[in-house]
Amino acid sequence: MFRLFHHHVALSTLLELFADSLLCFLAALFIASALHMVPNGGDALAQSGMVWLAGGFAAVMLLLYASVGLYRRGTRSMGLGTLIQRAMLAIALGACITYLLFDSVAGEASPGYVVGLAMVYLLVGLVVVRAVIYMVQKAVGVPRVLIIGTGEDAQAVARDLATHSRIERQVVGFYPTTERTEGMRPDQRVFSRDRSIEEIVAEHDIDEIIVAVREQRGGALPMDQLLACRIAGTPILDLAGFYERARAEVPIDSLKASWLIYSQGFVQGPARRFAKRAFDIVTSATLLLLTSPIMLLTAIAIRLDSPGPIIYRQERVGLGGRTFMCLKFRSMTVDAEKDGVARWASQNDSRVTRVGAFIRKTRIDELPQLLSVLKGEMSMVGPRPERPSFVQQLREQIPFYDLRHSVKPGVTGWAQVRYSYGASVEDARRKHQYDLYYVKNNSLFLDILVLIETVSVVLFREGSR
Repeated sequence: MFRLFHHHVALSTLLELFADSLLCFLAALFIASALHMVPNGGDALAQSGMVWLAGGFAAVMLLLYASVGLYRRGTRSMGLGTLIQRAMLAIALGACITYLLFDSVAGEASPGYVVGLAMVYLLVGLVVVRAVIYMVQKAVGVPRVLIIGTGEDAQAVARDLATHSRIERQVVGFYPTTERTEGMRPDQRVFSRDRSIEEIVAEHDIDEIIVAVREQRGGALPMDQLLACRIAGTPILDLAGFYERARAEVPIDSLKASWLIYSQGFVQGPARRFAKRAFDIVTSATLLLLTSPIMLLTAIAIRLDSPGPIIYRQERVGLGGRTFMCLKFRSMTVDAEKDGVARWASQNDSRVTRVGAFIRKTRIDELPQLLSVLKGEMSMVGPRPERPSFVQQLREQIPFYDLRHSVKPGVTGWAQVRYSYGASVEDARRKHQYDLYYVKNNSLFLDILVLIETVSVVLFREGSR
């Protein structure tokens, strides 16, 4: 895992990005060469501007790949058929753009056949790249891990290491911090406490140590041994650090205020606020312009489908705990809460209208919130704003809940692209862990990543509502 602009990115993802960009760059040069648009010689090539054109083509194709979810966490576990289908969708869109571009500058030559060959080359190359990376990973092997602890947390860490492809590790064994080791399976190796951790690390070529123990006071942990291993160069992670890197969330059950205080992140300086506000204005204005026909058709459909207002206004909690009126296209009947009691929205909610079911699944109901972004009440990316009655309830049940109000609420967010629609307090706890990750690691890079992944979520219904 690499930390890129405060965000954890898998090495395999970086390799895929590099290989895909190189393939796309070469594909563009192939098209230009076949159409006799590339002069002979490297200097002539640079002067012709084809290098910039090929670079632009590569950037557009990577954006299309990302928009269909090829770089999303978990894509390595998707079937080959699904991978090819999504790649074909991105390549088909890229082919249309490429044909129009080269047709306008290629003169008398017809780019259709050449563009088709280039797209087949890209599809084959995309599959081959992922197959090669997978085989190399299997040949090289995965890092070897020692888990400190034998309790439920240690077992949960071991399960995550075995099932999450982006952080796959080989668990060599467990080092107990107490005499009790109940619950361990026969196939799980538990080292004797009579041995030092340094000896175990050296003997079994341990690459990483994960401390899966919540209570670290009272001498339960051999801190001197862990310090010796850390000084010798062995990385050591606690539970919060592990889950931040592995799941891109901050676990609240094992979280301490000291970890939040002393760890890196929470960048909210003037430069970050200026960049975020500029990004919000540009993206929201652009999306309002592009989606205005969709918004007009939605307004007409809502008016014809059921009686009531087109826009639904609801009080929500925003930056600093201040309330504002959140705007959405109405997707429920006007008497959805006629008794005045706030309720969680749920899947297959009977209060949802026919048009409402469609606009909720496609996220069209969120489009009026772009006006709130322009006003500065919301951001394009951030935690979803909750109703005051829910906030009062959740802050009593969820630790560090008010931290989400240290940034502006968002039209979309890290929790929205990583977790399905929530309809309970337990769902709110899980989504809050993703929100904490965003608050801690927020950056312009992460904002762009969330917007790109939102396209994939909407296209393939990866988050149910």
